[in-house]
Amino acid sequence: MKNIVVVSAHPDDEIIGCGGTLLKHKSNGDRIFWIIVTKLSINKGFSDYQIQTRQNEIEKIQLALGCTSVYQLDYPTMNLCSESLINLIPELAAIFQEIRPEVIYVVNRSDAHSDHRITFDAVMSCTKSFRHPYVKKVLMYECISETEFAPTLPERVFIPNYFVDISKFLYQKLELLEIYHSELGEHPFPRSSRNIQALATFRGAYAGVEYAEAFQLLMYLDK
Repeated sequence: MKNIVVVSAHPDDEIIGCGGTLLKHKSNGDRIFWIIVTKLSINKGFSDYQIQTRQNEIEKIQLALGCTSVYQLDYPTMNLCSESLINLIPELAAIFQEIRPEVIYVVNRSDAHSDHRITFDAVMSCTKSFRHPYVKKVLMYECISETEFAPTLPERVFIPNYFVDISKFLYQKLELLEIYHSELGEHPFPRSSRNIQALATFRGAYAGVEYAEAFQLLMYLDK
C-alpha cells in the first residue's frame, strides 16, 4: 500500500489530469491524499451558494476516490503569485512530512493558468531528497484547457513520457467529471467530456491501450 498525494491548484484539476489513475490507485488499495491549494471566498466576489456548491463537489469527489484526507488551503483562487510561495512552500512541506508520500502528482509547470504554475513551483520545492527522502516518484499531469494553451516554448512544453492504462476507469472518470458540471462545456469548449475522452483515446493509442492518461516523469527513485 502506497501513500499517494495529488495536488490541485483548483478542484477539478485532479480528475481532469489524473482521475483514472487515482481510481486505479484506489482499486489497488493505496492511500490517496488530496491537497487543494486555492478556494473560493466571498471577499473575491463568490456567493455563499457558489462556495457551498464547491464544498459539496469536493466532498463527493473525496468519497468517490476514497481519499484518506483532503487538505484545503486558504489561498484565493486566481490570485496565486510568487509572493504566495513564502507561505505555501512551508505549508506543503509540513503536509508532506505528515503524510510521507511515495508518489506525488502535480499540475504542469507551464499551464496557461498562473495558479497552476505557482502550485507547481511550490510542490517541487518540497521534493528535495535530503528533506523528503520518502518521495520516490513525482509525476506532472496535463490539464486540458490549460496545458495545451500554454506557450509552446521548447523549454516549457509538456513532454509525456509515462502512461497509465485507465481503460477500466475511463467511464467512471467521466462520471466524476460531471460532479464539476459547472466547469464543463460542450465541444469545441476544451473542458468537455467528449474532449477528455478524446485525449484519453489519443494517449491510449500512443501507449498501445484503449485509454490512457499521460504524465511527465520528473523524478524516480528506485530504492
